[in-house]
Amino acid sequence: MKKVSLKAACVLLAGSFLCSSCIGSFSLFNGYEKWQCNMTSNKYVNGIVGLILQPIVGGICLTVDAVVLNTIEFWTGSNPLAANQVKTVMGQDGRYYAIKTLKNGYEVKSPTGEKTLFIHNANNDSWSMTQNGVTKEIIRFNADGTIQATLQNGEKLNVSNDEAGVMQVREAVYNENCYAMR
Repeated sequence: MKKVSLKAACVLLAGSFLCSSCIGSFSLFNGYEKWQCNMTSNKYVNGIVGLILQPIVGGICLTVDAVVLNTIEFWTGSNPLAANQVKTVMGQDGRYYAIKTLKNGYEVKSPTGEKTLFIHNANNDSWSMTQNGVTKEIIRFNADGTIQATLQNGEKLNVSNDEAGVMQVREAVYNENCYAMR
């Protein structure tokens, strides 16, 4: 029976940690892979360039992701590369909206170019909406585990942080809109 050297055991152990995504999303490496697959419209050119770049650039991206970025994401709960990513999402109205991830929230750009900001305030654990220069607090997480929702008329409503609380807010919004129509 052959003895397994300590170096081989360390390499296998390190490889098992790198192959598991339990500590992060590997966003740098996944972004590089997405770019590599879509750098040209010709899949054969992408494959050839990928064979050249993958050992060097892919290895660097994977190492930086595994050692630095995923560790930061694991301990802080936020992805350092998530800021300034833009995704296009279809709204309930059938139109497409561009959603940009910010360090402390989101920027939603409508098809007409209007921007709405949803900003998280870490000091008081609240989310606010800014539209046309007007900022309104939407929700605040209270220390006792409840949520303070702000309705359109400015009224504050404290609800539990569960499905029953969501239903209370829905009913309040529905009733507010029904009375406004009368």
